[in-house]
Amino acid sequence: MSDTAATSSSPPAPISLPELLLLAGVFVIAACGLVYELAAGALASYLLGDSVLQFSTIIGAYLFAMGLGSWLSRYVERQLLAQFLKIELLVGVIGGLMPAALFMVHSLLPPEHSTSFRVLLYGLVLLVGTLVGLEIPLVMRILKAQFGQRYGLRELVSQVLTFDYLGALLVAVAFPLLLVPHLGLIRTGVFFGLLNVLVAVWALWLFRGQLRAFKSHAWACGLSLLLLGTAMLQAEQLTSWAEQRFYGERILLKRSSDYQRIVLTESRAGTRLFLNGNLQFHSRDEYRYHESLVHPAMAAHGAPKKVLVLGGGDGMAVREVLRYPAVEQITLVELDPQMTQLFASLPLLTRLNERALQSPKLRIVNTDAFGWLERSREVFDLIVIDFPDPSNFALGKLYTASFYQLVDQHLAAGGFAVVQTTSPLIARRSFWTVVNTIESVGLSTTPYHAHVPSFGEWGFVIASRRPWQAPRELPPGLRYLSPEVLPGMLQFPPDMARVETGVNRLSNQLLVQEFEAEWGKHH
Repeated sequence: MSDTAATSSSPPAPISLPELLLLAGVFVIAACGLVYELAAGALASYLLGDSVLQFSTIIGAYLFAMGLGSWLSRYVERQLLAQFLKIELLVGVIGGLMPAALFMVHSLLPPEHSTSFRVLLYGLVLLVGTLVGLEIPLVMRILKAQFGQRYGLRELVSQVLTFDYLGALLVAVAFPLLLVPHLGLIRTGVFFGLLNVLVAVWALWLFRGQLRAFKSHAWACGLSLLLLGTAMLQAEQLTSWAEQRFYGERILLKRSSDYQRIVLTESRAGTRLFLNGNLQFHSRDEYRYHESLVHPAMAAHGAPKKVLVLGGGDGMAVREVLRYPAVEQITLVELDPQMTQLFASLPLLTRLNERALQSPKLRIVNTDAFGWLERSREVFDLIVIDFPDPSNFALGKLYTASFYQLVDQHLAAGGFAVVQTTSPLIARRSFWTVVNTIESVGLSTTPYHAHVPSFGEWGFVIASRRPWQAPRELPPGLRYLSPEVLPGMLQFPPDMARVETGVNRLSNQLLVQEFEAEWGKHH
């Protein structure tokens, strides 16, 4: 047997520790790169409006920048290890601090300077994306230079990309389920920035004998670790300061659930609830909204026994439903268990909803309303739909013809459904799109509006199979609504009058686009 044959048939040498650590670095690099991309998209959605537009443009810009970085890597010809260390430190520091920096700048800039914030946002995304795009080509070239005897091009690409995609998969799952709910966006960014710097540290140790300016690289690694470590320790204070600036009031409570950021603020005027930065109610005038939402349909029914409330985890709509002694059972379907827990237990909040979520008549179901309606076979005399505005596709599906068909299936023959439908003044087309969508499934509609000072003119729609007639009597103790007020709520002046619109379907999500366009102009 020839020497050549013996060599080709011998088993491959086991992977050495330096090689394994460098491949593990690829895994970490991929995870960090995806985190910066997801964090930028989530932050843009949170600060500029929770929409597919923000996420898709951020991801598109980031991927473009990664491609640019990969192309630029061909011009890195000398001192690959030193260049790789520099890039890792830059990615770790800039990418890790990006969420904190954006949060701070957004809190400091006045609303009219939103363009400046967008320039900074996309500038950082392009910079970080370009640096991340440089990493993998350099790692591949370093592996080839250091361990070329065991790698052909095919094996090299296969090995590196396997670790790259595994790292991306891990983070894609962990980001929404573990990282953001438990660490928050700022700490998540800093944590993965530290991981990037640690990749540089172990590369510094692995190749210490091949680096010319070892001490300079060591100092750079130490300073990067110090900077990011300090940011990690101060992340909570930074978040509190930024949110204090954003909301402009004393923050009583802040909590990140699996679904949203819940913030409760207090001032001399009262208490306000924000979900993902959007105002949900102000204690000084929430009664106007909730009385208008519930009583026109509830009182017109006569004696509803079974009531379904979709959304409304704050318990305010349930509070109004409980004013009717004939009610025997209320089912509240709220996606976020944190909401119902807070409003069922926190004394400040239970005072606002008059302990409605502790009523023996109430059954709380924490799940997605769309899926629950598909599975349930129950029929209700009244259905109150109190979802947040359709600012993204996840919420927009709850305003589609498909959703209203499900509502119709759960509505008793003589029952009423009522939907909160944003402002007919600010978002006129959005309001009438909801009306048109409800009518498209065969339900009759009665649109009306009320003035809520914290929101302005706000719209509602009653949907039913039988004609709605204004009730002659309302429950005692109401602070806003009365039989005399109701007729005026049905009148729409010319600037809120009906306009021709399309139907919001799952296949087109027309409403989300209209809502973003109209509210974007207002802000």
